[in-house]
Amino acid sequence: MKRLTFLIVLLSVFAGFAAAQSHLTIYGIKGPSAVGMIRVFDRPPRIPGMTVTVEALASADLMAAKFISGEAKIGILPPNVAAKIASAGKPVQVAAVVGTGMLSLLTADPSVQSVEDFKGKTVEVAGQGATPDYVFRRILISRGMNPDRDLRLGYSLAYPEIAQSLIAGRVENALLPEPFATMARSGKPNLRVVGDIQEEWVRAGGEGNYPMTVLVVDANFAREQPGVLRAILNEYKNSIEWVTANPAEAGALVEKHNLGLKAPVVAMAVPRSNYVFIPAAAARPALESLYRTFLEFSSASIGGVLPGDGFYYR
Repeated sequence: MKRLTFLIVLLSVFAGFAAAQSHLTIYGIKGPSAVGMIRVFDRPPRIPGMTVTVEALASADLMAAKFISGEAKIGILPPNVAAKIASAGKPVQVAAVVGTGMLSLLTADPSVQSVEDFKGKTVEVAGQGATPDYVFRRILISRGMNPDRDLRLGYSLAYPEIAQSLIAGRVENALLPEPFATMARSGKPNLRVVGDIQEEWVRAGGEGNYPMTVLVVDANFAREQPGVLRAILNEYKNSIEWVTANPAEAGALVEKHNLGLKAPVVAMAVPRSNYVFIPAAAARPALESLYRTFLEFSSASIGGVLPGDGFYYR
């Protein structure tokens, strides 16, 4: 009887393990980061012997928690968050950069014609300590300005609130990513774009366009399921190509899958957004350039060191 009970328990364990291995969830984050993968949401990859589902989480913090716990095997994250998780000893790797710089510096102030003209003014920058914040600080320094003394950087509003405040006239100056920059400009046509943040980044010493979203994989999953991972990466790449070629249809799918954005806004913003698929090895120079900026301003934000070779999936 004891032997029979032991066998039943053992079989249950193996059955549970097999079930876990035959199901995979691909995670996105609600909002603009997930727009590039919307075709994956609508048509999850079909992989023999495996059920694949796609889920959108409410925030990068929730996404990070799933990787830290080991629950997530593949999903998107901001680059600095991925590096910080890896620095804590978690087996995560960047598989690809799937979104690069899509920031716009907006103003309703007719006196502002260049970055230097923001001296003495307030610029709203959502996400203190995130990529837009440190990219802008690097640009300001390259222009001979002190980000903490020569102007005020505001961090009290989220992206949608900044866009609405620009439209309502409660805010005059802001640094916004797509599609929120498009949302603001559509609601208030007299808003102007000051310079080109992506070009300013390069002038400030940045390597290429700065990454804003990375596709992250669990290193053990990548090693054990290379064929599955290749199939998913291919589907993700195809989704980005489809989105950039079909912005109106992509917008409709984003609204259909409740990613927090309206179809018309997405359709207008996609041509101004930089949804890309750059494999980790090719993206490493741009990622390390961004990481050095994080190290300069807040080394703890990426774990204190540049990620090593094992961080980049090959």
